[in-house]
Amino acid sequence: MTVNVPGRPMTADLVRHGGADAAHGEQPWSPGRERGPSPRQGDRVRPLSRRQIEDRFEDLGDLYEETSGGGTRSGNRSRADFLRRLAGDVRRPGFTLLIAENTTLTAFAYGFPVRGADPWWQGCDIRLPRTVRGLAVTGGLFAVSGIVVPPGVRTHYQDREWNLARRLQRRLLADHAPALGVALVPGTETETLTAYRAWGWRDVVAEARDPQPPAGACRVLLLGR
Repeated sequence: MTVNVPGRPMTADLVRHGGADAAHGEQPWSPGRERGPSPRQGDRVRPLSRRQIEDRFEDLGDLYEETSGGGTRSGNRSRADFLRRLAGDVRRPGFTLLIAENTTLTAFAYGFPVRGADPWWQGCDIRLPRTVRGLAVTGGLFAVSGIVVPPGVRTHYQDREWNLARRLQRRLLADHAPALGVALVPGTETETLTAYRAWGWRDVVAEARDPQPPAGACRVLLLGR
């Protein structure tokens, strides 16, 4: 699971990240109380082929490092770890990576179909609800393995349909319908959990009324289209 941690001060112009993608069924934006440029002037979302991902590998690593507070020795190791994980994920069947861009790369998200016996579940030491286990057996789950967005997308207008993280995750699932999105988040990553829940993800442990998992245990989140 990859979600960036804000690494630079938040500015008003970050509100613009999240323009409509009308060609894929996005709802038109209507003015309200939001301040800043219209979200309709925001970023274009599109998929990259595997060859294009290879060509832009360093750009993806740079954006990850920038939005994760890189620039230190630990940040450089984090960037290297991220690129190593991404290189492995790209080889998975059904892998999809979407980028958002205007004049430059501004965000990206990626994932792949996942089944119950997949090593991706390793480290998730909780008992999954029966419905989730069933979907994992039938191939009805799509793992959203990474969402890398600017800090403002995590903290501003998370519930708006034009929020860039919401656009990216919605497009990923639309391209792999009717699968549901699934994410694994360590319980210690409270900022990540807060962001995902604000973007509409549901905690399946809470839904199943299971006992509270131990501190730090993996949380399983689901998202529909």
